[in-house]
Amino acid sequence: MNKLGVIFLGFAGGLAGAFLIQKFQPSTLVLEQAAPENQISSVNYKGVANVSADFVKASQASTQGVVFIKTLSNQRAYQDPFFDFWNGMDFFGRRGPVASSGSGVILSADGYIVTNFHVVKGADQIEVITNNNKQSYPAKIVGTDPSSDLALLKIDAKNLPHLTIGNSDDVQVGEWVLAVGNPFNLTSTVTAGIVSAKGRNINIVNNQFPIESFIQTDAAINPGNSGGALVDLEGRLIGINTAIASNTGSYNGYGFAIPVNIVAKIVKDLVEFKEVQRGFTGIDVKDIDASTAGRLNLTDNHGVLVDHILPDGPGDLAGMQSGDIVLKINEKNIDSKANFDEQIAYLRPGDKVKIEYLRNGKVSSTSLKLLNKEGTTAIMKKGTVSSNTLGADFQPISKLEKDKLNIKSGYRISNIRRGKIAQMGIQEGFIVTAINKKDYSDVNDLIQALESARGQVMIEGYFPNGGRGVFSFYVY
Repeated sequence: MNKLGVIFLGFAGGLAGAFLIQKFQPSTLVLEQAAPENQISSVNYKGVANVSADFVKASQASTQGVVFIKTLSNQRAYQDPFFDFWNGMDFFGRRGPVASSGSGVILSADGYIVTNFHVVKGADQIEVITNNNKQSYPAKIVGTDPSSDLALLKIDAKNLPHLTIGNSDDVQVGEWVLAVGNPFNLTSTVTAGIVSAKGRNINIVNNQFPIESFIQTDAAINPGNSGGALVDLEGRLIGINTAIASNTGSYNGYGFAIPVNIVAKIVKDLVEFKEVQRGFTGIDVKDIDASTAGRLNLTDNHGVLVDHILPDGPGDLAGMQSGDIVLKINEKNIDSKANFDEQIAYLRPGDKVKIEYLRNGKVSSTSLKLLNKEGTTAIMKKGTVSSNTLGADFQPISKLEKDKLNIKSGYRISNIRRGKIAQMGIQEGFIVTAINKKDYSDVNDLIQALESARGQVMIEGYFPNGGRGVFSFYVY
């Protein structure tokens, strides 16, 4: 496949400001999923007229459940790097509201809405406008998952039209699909295309452990459609539109959507725990190219190559080794790293996984139990801590990440908005390991140290690509 060019993430939501996060009572959210036997009816066609009728049916079933999302954030129009950091003074620039927009999908009658994380990232205010401008609602963020570029919102409403959840595992290449969005508050747009590929990894999620296994489609998806719905010809939700690939930022033949089975699992975690419960195998894998297949005397590129095993991790304890070829996970064939990550993304810490693998020409199998990012099977509670003074969120990194980087502690910076972190030029995803040569075992102590720092300040850490970085400033 040729290089896709610049990847555009649609209209990024507010670029600054604090997340509007609110605690909710345990939810009764139930995602309505269609019966399995009806999943693939959309691929059985008897002519153009029938396809056209299916388009109309799917549009009618889905457009009312797709909303326009408008965000507002306060952002500095210009920042002077020498005179305007730390103290909030505005010598050369002006502060002002910055508006952005995208789309979202209503999941329940009581107002749960899923969209892309980048649509609402850094927003001070979020407004949801239903189809045909019928009603406007303020929205709160229930939770986010940057590693899959998803966010869950909640509005105070009842009896909302909402989409039925399909099954993305059953989606077939060549199947007709519709991309439904509400860009620029244009009262819903619907475009048609086919599924071009599944399990696409296009490296757009800026995270140490991204979950990328996109459905690729040639249905026209433009920037304002980010967060909108990809539906089958029954109008069932099979994906959340998240990105386009072109040199211009407008549609040029490629669109990508997050499979709805991943969306449903993440939404359930966010509603129940406010934190995604992600399981880790302790295994790093990579795709098998022609060169690797030749070196290993493989007759085809089926499976993924085990590249690294975490010592004493689940994979290591299950007997896996670097150089093994993973063929199946829980009886599902694995043909790419994206596919491997997707199958694990459906599971939680404590779940058992059966792995079939090839070693020295012999097929074997083993079982392992997934752990959380701290190396246990416990349910993780929300660990992200926000600082308005610094204008960013800080999240302790996982045990697996600490082992890979050979560090005692580290805190990933995310949701950068107006504040000291942005003024220092530190980028999203940077992992802080030490301040003035001192490391911190508690994220709150690290935040307090940064907020109160004066004089010469040196921040050490790692960029998302694993490279070391050092930032040095004098704070008055």
